[in-house]
Amino acid sequence: MTTHQKTSGEGVAAPGRPPAARETDDSASRAQRLTREAADAAEVRAYQTHPDVVALRIERVRTQVDRLCWAGIVLGLAFTMTNVQSFAAAGAAAWSLPWLAAWLLDPTVSLVLLAILRAEQVTARYQVPTGRWVRRAKWFTLAATYVMNTWESYAAGSPSGVVLHSVPPLLVFTAAEAVTDLRDKLTEAVNVAVAEVTPQRREAGSAPKRPRKRSRRTSFADYLAVARQAWTPEVSITPAWVRQVTGCSRGLSSRLAAALADEKHGRGDHS
Repeated sequence: MTTHQKTSGEGVAAPGRPPAARETDDSASRAQRLTREAADAAEVRAYQTHPDVVALRIERVRTQVDRLCWAGIVLGLAFTMTNVQSFAAAGAAAWSLPWLAAWLLDPTVSLVLLAILRAEQVTARYQVPTGRWVRRAKWFTLAATYVMNTWESYAAGSPSGVVLHSVPPLLVFTAAEAVTDLRDKLTEAVNVAVAEVTPQRREAGSAPKRPRKRSRRTSFADYLAVARQAWTPEVSITPAWVRQVTGCSRGLSSRLAAALADEKHGRGDHS
């Protein structure tokens, strides 16, 4: 009986110890689980911040921006077609030769504008500046569309007609200017993302075995270095001068000019 009681006593006393052991095991399991979750999160973040993934996301945004802007531009030009035809027909009889020929005027101007915008879609993608004639042609086509679209309303002295027929051409004009700058900034966003992420990945030892060839795109700092080297005390720092010496885009030149002016004059550096 004594042996049985001792054995029973041991059996009763045994359950008093496992809770502490279980708490230790639970703490260890939680720590291991958190360690695994941290490792998984680090791996996911490493892929999410990979330059190629970042660039792909920005390219998707670029595609959405292009499609929306193109839709607005095409719809705006389509709206102006009837007013331009009425302006060109000048009261000609319906279905007469002058009346039919008047329908060709708006597509003629619009197709030239669309061709310029399509080319700028590519040049802005790679931050290649275009010449003066490209911008002049774009502005001329937009101005011609506006004048032909609103002429009859101005002649009739109808303020509501002027407002109504001014909105689509002006919207096309602002969209054409904005979309070019947006494409340039999206490309710059890719460059910034790659510049910020790539050094961190190299420090972590996760650089690819076959390094990617560096893009020929020029960063903001590179443009600024070129402008800084070309500057002399007698030069007036303007966006036009910055574009001339660096070959940067129109949208970037104003930022470069402001940065260089602040550096040279704002801090008193006249050397």
